[in-house]
Amino acid sequence: MKKFGLDNESSRIAWISEQLKKLPAGAILLDAGAGEQQYKKFCAHLEYVAQDFAEYDPKELPVGLQVPRFDYGKLDIVSDITAIPREDQSFDALLCAEVIEHIPNPVLAIQEFARLLKPRGKLILTAPFCSMTHFAPYHFCTGFSKFFYEHHLGANGFTILECTPNGNYFSYLAQELHRLATMANEYASSSLSAITRLAIRSLIKTLQSLSKRDTGSDELLNFGYHILAEKK
Repeated sequence: MKKFGLDNESSRIAWISEQLKKLPAGAILLDAGAGEQQYKKFCAHLEYVAQDFAEYDPKELPVGLQVPRFDYGKLDIVSDITAIPREDQSFDALLCAEVIEHIPNPVLAIQEFARLLKPRGKLILTAPFCSMTHFAPYHFCTGFSKFFYEHHLGANGFTILECTPNGNYFSYLAQELHRLATMANEYASSSLSAITRLAIRSLIKTLQSLSKRDTGSDELLNFGYHILAEKK
């Protein structure tokens, strides 16, 4: 089990993999903004189609959080996510995971998803609720609230079947405390003292205890929402 505050990604992957497993065998899935296609391994029972614009290079602008290397692999479609060269209603399901914060106009992407999905097609969508700069210069929004999804998915012909927060206020703070030593070294040229590190561990334990008694702090802050929607 991941340490408290370090389960953002693992929780998201577990949720996405479960949604993909529920799709019927033979369904045509578009992974929009597939990146390194990390979810392809969960799609052996599906007809998997990977799309991305394929322009991100971590060496282009060394600002914010960057990965050391990035390999798109073999993509099926290389295009702008708001103009994917496929006919209307081409897909039974569409996955878009941690992508829309990297799109200058994410609403245009949602409109494109609606065009591409068949009626009753499933949209599996995740994005940060709050995030630090990453994948620069392709980082255009720090995150999305549930009200963004309710408004724009509803306006574009989707019914939301699930909108589940990943984490809460306390787990998010714990995540940032885990990062503090790295941030202090990177941006303040400082190392945290042993006493400070001990205090951080103690505070993380306190946050974990508070999280167990949480009654809805995710409405203030969380890692991001897990969205399952259906095209009407």
